[in-house]
Amino acid sequence: MSLSEFDLIDRYFRACGAKRADVRVGIGDDAAILDCPAGMELVAAVDSLVAGVHFPHGSAPASIGHRALAVNLSDLAAMGARPAWALLALTLPQADESWLSEFAAGFAALARAHDLALVGGDTTSGPLCVTVQVLGHVPRSAALLRSGGRAGDALFVSGTPGDAAAGLAIEQGRLAAANDAAAYLRERFLYPAPRVALGECLRRYASACIDVSDGLLGDAAKLGRASGCGVEITYGEVPVSQELARTVGEERARELALTGGDDYELCFSVRPAQVARLLAELPPQRWGYARIGSLRGAPGADVLRDGAVMSFSHSGYDHFKTPT
Repeated sequence: MSLSEFDLIDRYFRACGAKRADVRVGIGDDAAILDCPAGMELVAAVDSLVAGVHFPHGSAPASIGHRALAVNLSDLAAMGARPAWALLALTLPQADESWLSEFAAGFAALARAHDLALVGGDTTSGPLCVTVQVLGHVPRSAALLRSGGRAGDALFVSGTPGDAAAGLAIEQGRLAAANDAAAYLRERFLYPAPRVALGECLRRYASACIDVSDGLLGDAAKLGRASGCGVEITYGEVPVSQELARTVGEERARELALTGGDDYELCFSVRPAQVARLLAELPPQRWGYARIGSLRGAPGADVLRDGAVMSFSHSGYDHFKTPT
């Protein structure tokens, strides 16, 4: 017997996430009612993942559930916000119970890891598409923005960008890698780790911050433009993983780190006077970030190698750009 919409919700999503005392009314009514803590501002983000665009057809359902939530958590991390609640709109070609069970498990594991409650949403029939809205909170006037940087600020990035782009290429059969490296790189694409804890800590240090989803160089350029600045990145300082370097070589690894997407890392700027305190109180070895350059007065975004400007396409991913 096929599942009805209401059976589907009850079986797979009613308990999909953390239980929170600030959820006055959750799944089961026309809308959720939520208590926002005193002195906090509400932060909201929404993203859609479309089969064949954001993940390959046939991707593991648990990965799709994880990634659908992770991309939104990364947006909240870039604002320095703490996630609390989520809404899920799921469009499915059919109500496949095995697929739904794995998808819900992937979503729920990440939700519980971040104490996030699923409080509502919608299900409908159609081509596979997952839309998640995440709501969180941040102390009043303390949110990180893209627009707070100034010329002279140091520029940092978390993690090792480029891994996810290589992982996607492996998933699609466009790249071969040794077994251990392939497993690591595929994991970085299939199960990205949003930097929520780092984002909250950066409220004390960062002047500006952005989520790296469309490519490090392109997203750093967005931060620079929003701050009325340009960006200079030192090629040799861009961090790459050993697994990526072993698979494609140092040169290609840094190219992927600068231009590949789906990393869900944080790129942030810090005033020169705050850099020493940042490094002392949030040790890079523990928190996993590296200095890669600085903001400057002149517009644009350049990558410098031995004093020369390198040539990269760094516009970032654009869903509506006409191919050339």
